[in-house]
Amino acid sequence: MRAPRDKRMTVDEVVAELEDGMTIGIGGWGPRRKPMALVRGILRSDLRDLTIVSWGGADVGLLARAGKIRKLVFAFVSLDSVPLEPSFQRARQQGTIPEVVELDEGMFQTGLRAAAQRLPFLPMRAGLGSDVLVNQPWIRTVTSPYAGPDGVAEELVAVPALDLDVALVHLNRADQHGNAAYLGPDPYFDDLFAMAADRCYLSTEQVVDTAGLTVDSPVQRLLLSRMLVSGVVETPNGAHFTTCTPDYERDEPFQRAYAAAASGSDEDWDAFSARFLAGDEEAYQAAVRTWHEERRSREQSGERA
Repeated sequence: MRAPRDKRMTVDEVVAELEDGMTIGIGGWGPRRKPMALVRGILRSDLRDLTIVSWGGADVGLLARAGKIRKLVFAFVSLDSVPLEPSFQRARQQGTIPEVVELDEGMFQTGLRAAAQRLPFLPMRAGLGSDVLVNQPWIRTVTSPYAGPDGVAEELVAVPALDLDVALVHLNRADQHGNAAYLGPDPYFDDLFAMAADRCYLSTEQVVDTAGLTVDSPVQRLLLSRMLVSGVVETPNGAHFTTCTPDYERDEPFQRAYAAAASGSDEDWDAFSARFLAGDEEAYQAAVRTWHEERRSREQSGERA
């Protein structure tokens, strides 16, 4: 009997598997447990004309700022403490994303469920009477083939499947085969992203032995089966600057610095990008550590003064 395959990869190896024009779903939720190391890998690449599907945060903002997105399908793009992601706001105001599809959050989830079940659509009530259908007139309604208790057949929104070429997700722990567990409060629909995609690449804080996935957490925390995963990348702090509870929380000081640069002048952004985004992932993590050391030194100097 053959042993399960070792699927460990590097960030650059994952990015090399991607192609221009792909539809890429990015897991996580706003500023929570985003696969940011993989997103930064895409930033460093020549990839373009991507369709991005995301409950968006800085992942969408950074890719929009870099001109990587041809089409964006989203329910929101927020940093929580910064309500509207500033790079996304800039892209919307300047019209640099050619095609935008904004869905109700329930419709977004239902679209992933339809894709996960390999269905062309799933019906639901969310969206009826809203401007979602006004702004996306190509989304159709259907009449139920079954009459309700009142004898009337109900009209429902036919939410189209959000079929993905690739899903990118980040979880707390994984084994080398692709089984993965989350340790925080919420799975964030990462399993739906994986099931909706032809291929799923998983970044993780730590690769452990398969038995280690349930040593300190219940088996119910196992979110992804190796059958859904094409590659595993060990990326400590790889969700930075978003949360990866309980390993670490959102880096609020750094997020504020990012938001200030993103909403500032072109010179402000160029300086931020040159310091933090010009190198590889190791260089990024080192630059963030140095930035925090400088920040703490300034704060201590101010206290002594």
